[in-house]
Amino acid sequence: MYYNPNMYSAMPLGVVLRKTPGVTRWAAWAWRAVAVLPGAGPADWRVLRQEDDCVEYHAATVMLELHGAETESYLTGLSAQVPCVYVVLRAADDPDAPAPLEVVLVTASPYEAQDYTDGEEDIVEKVPMPAGLIAWVQEFAQKHHQDEVFIKRKRDKKRIDLLEDGIGDPRIEKAADIYASPALKRRRLQ
Repeated sequence: MYYNPNMYSAMPLGVVLRKTPGVTRWAAWAWRAVAVLPGAGPADWRVLRQEDDCVEYHAATVMLELHGAETESYLTGLSAQVPCVYVVLRAADDPDAPAPLEVVLVTASPYEAQDYTDGEEDIVEKVPMPAGLIAWVQEFAQKHHQDEVFIKRKRDKKRIDLLEDGIGDPRIEKAADIYASPALKRRRLQ
């Protein structure tokens, strides 16, 4: 599909991460994406709220981009019981960095989020969409969505069932044993 600037929209989206004490001795802290802030300004790990050891940060603001070619995916995500955006996080390159996670991407496409779950280095968090964001994504998807017409593939007329090519093992003599394994035949002969 070619790029059409009329079928593209973007919005800055702030990502809120919560840091809580870990429950095992192997993880000192547990991190989760808990909210998004539509139209947020720039942020760099600004503390929003702190209660005891639990801290919520406005970790980053990234662009949520919507593309006309992905409308089917957006509609699938919106049809969920709780429509969500997906936050893709990656561990920081430097273990001594003040911010242990980097916000790589925020997407409204469950299909794109699934692609990021295939790798081992990315963490994908599902975050419920606020009502205003649901309306924005839904308006874009409905405006640009075009159903793809299903075209049934026609088969060629060649008959491939007339020749029994490759059935059985040529080392088996009897037709009754055509599907028998050669190892079984050797055991019978011994």
